Amino acid sequence: MIKQYETVFIATPVLSDAQMKEAVAKYTQFITANGGEIVYEEDWGLKQLAYPIQHKTSGFYHLIEFKASPEFVASLETQYHRDERILRFLTVALDKDAVAYAEHRRAKRTATTAEPKAEPAAETAETKEEE
Repeated sequence: MIKQYETVFIATPVLSDAQMKEAVAKYTQFITANGGEIVYEEDWGLKQLAYPIQHKTSGFYHLIEFKASPEFVASLETQYHRDERILRFLTVALDKDAVAYAEHRRAKRTATTAEPKAEPAAETAETKEEE
């Protein structure tokens, strides 16, 4: 039985951009090589941690949404444990409501990035001219 999962991992902040991309590629390839399907991927970037982990106060966050068998999740988490670049990780199974919410969130994110943003300074200048 194939289920949909969402995994977020925090990588150490000492990685370069190339090393971070290589780490993400490692896990996406691991998922696809073991019969999984990547649904969505999102880089959240460097963020402050709520508390220090291994004497680090920030980390690179990355989200991967994928479909796979339940047995696969244990092997993915074993890979996370073995990788010294990964500070923390969390993998959750998505129920039908969470899947619908994730699709809605993705659609909303793509809609906001596709729309050109109006410049607020230009709008205020036009309204002043009309007065």
